[in-house]
Amino acid sequence: MKSVIRMFSLLLVTGLAIQGCTEQSRSLEQDAVREVSLPSADGFQTSIHGVDTELYHLEADGIRAAFTNYGARLVSLLVKDTNDQWIDMVLGFDNIEAYTQAGALYYGATVGRYANRLDSGRFTIEGKPYQTPPNDGANSLHGGMAGLSQQVWTVSEATNRSLSFTYVSPDGEMGFPGDLTTQVTYSIEGGPFLKIDYTATTNKPTVINLTHHSYFNLNGEGSGTIVDHLLQVPADSMLPVNRSLIPTGEIRAVEGTAFDFRDPVAFSNRIDADTGQVRIGRGYDHTLILSMESSQAYHNAATVTGDKSKIQMTVLTTEPGIQVYSGNFMNGSLTGKGGNVYGFREGFCLETQHFPDSPNHPDWPSTTLMPGVPFHSSTIYKFRIPR
Repeated sequence: MKSVIRMFSLLLVTGLAIQGCTEQSRSLEQDAVREVSLPSADGFQTSIHGVDTELYHLEADGIRAAFTNYGARLVSLLVKDTNDQWIDMVLGFDNIEAYTQAGALYYGATVGRYANRLDSGRFTIEGKPYQTPPNDGANSLHGGMAGLSQQVWTVSEATNRSLSFTYVSPDGEMGFPGDLTTQVTYSIEGGPFLKIDYTATTNKPTVINLTHHSYFNLNGEGSGTIVDHLLQVPADSMLPVNRSLIPTGEIRAVEGTAFDFRDPVAFSNRIDADTGQVRIGRGYDHTLILSMESSQAYHNAATVTGDKSKIQMTVLTTEPGIQVYSGNFMNGSLTGKGGNVYGFREGFCLETQHFPDSPNHPDWPSTTLMPGVPFHSSTIYKFRIPR
């Protein structure tokens, strides 16, 4: 099976290589959008924890994508702009080694077992306390330093338009109970859109919160800041946090605050507002509670429009919340694809998920997973290209 998967990867990498753009004359607005290619497999064929890593390419009409089984992560996501040129929607790196840097651990990754933060790394299930190792001050972030994003997954299914990764997290890994078997399936279709399906099962009661952690820039990776992107989120309320970014337990209305994105607003309009919550996050790093229709399988989570490319990304999800992160801790220390240095706020994240620290708030949507009751979640990132 391993040799078959390797052959599949190499065939796709060879067959889907994209020629770089040689066009030099563009308007100033178009200059920010660069023609790019999918990364080479060479920098991804290594091993971590004694397990081989690879690069995998998928293609459909109007969309091309690259993934690695290290962290079941998205490496590149190419769509065509209004000039019919391919541009990359996500930040990332040219090789596996770069993804192991401290500041790069979550770029494009599948995050868990528990995405976002757990207060002091603690939670209780059926009266039994559990402790996960803190890796964000006193708190646990994104499942700990050896969470799902830092594991090498197995490719369990592969076609030219979909790719499934599976990882079995053993009982006690990062302090979480139960053997947790997780499968993440990426699929692409013309439109274009990227769909992510998550399933998981456990043999003991445990907690779970999975999300996707790409840093997006709709003007193109390496094109500069995202602060003038327009963001719209149909959320009437949000979760205030304390100084360590743990929810206080309050659910606060967004009306009249810097977190009201019910109509499209540029990040820059309020990202430096002199308010307590924005100051705490150094910008946006907060969960917005989505307005849900019980009759719908998916609900609208967000719409973002690139200020230069005019490319629009709509996020649909089955999850009750979305973490809006505006790249506040990016500082120019990371060099990404093609030698691009990632500076302050050059990418944003829209992490569809359950609420941070939810196991310690019994009145919030439950994140407890029981044996015999599979977990399932889906998120779609859909792109509209101006014509």
